[in-house]
Amino acid sequence: MANDISLLDKFGVDIGYKTSVAKTITEADIANFAGVSGDFNPVHINEEYAKKTFFGTRIAHGVIALGLLSAAGTQLPGVTILLSMSGKFLKPVHIGDTITAVGEVAAVRKDKDIVTIKTKCTNQKGETVVEGETVMKLFEEPELTKHYPKKQ
Repeated sequence: MANDISLLDKFGVDIGYKTSVAKTITEADIANFAGVSGDFNPVHINEEYAKKTFFGTRIAHGVIALGLLSAAGTQLPGVTILLSMSGKFLKPVHIGDTITAVGEVAAVRKDKDIVTIKTKCTNQKGETVVEGETVMKLFEEPELTKHYPKKQ
């Protein structure tokens, strides 16, 4: 550590630091995730099948919400690397739902530049659909060149 200051201190990241992202889930999101992951569970991709389940309609893959939590973690300063993630699925996510993923730093390891983040996804009705915990390590950003734009 240069000058004996942690990256977390340098970046101003401590307990209570919050990040968030929001996205409306589309038909394309579900189709693309099924294609990338190989998860073609009919409750996600077949409306006629899904109508006969207790959901009554198609639902998004739960991992899509976890992906939004990962994206919220990338809003931390510097380069973020996911070390672990857990999630409890409380309600289904449907096509057209706008999901807001929020992370709040709950613990820090300044000697390792690691944060533990309490995470939650809510839908447009304010209902919690996923909650959990993410652990991330922060690194300095590499020297930028004209070929790589600065992270926004």
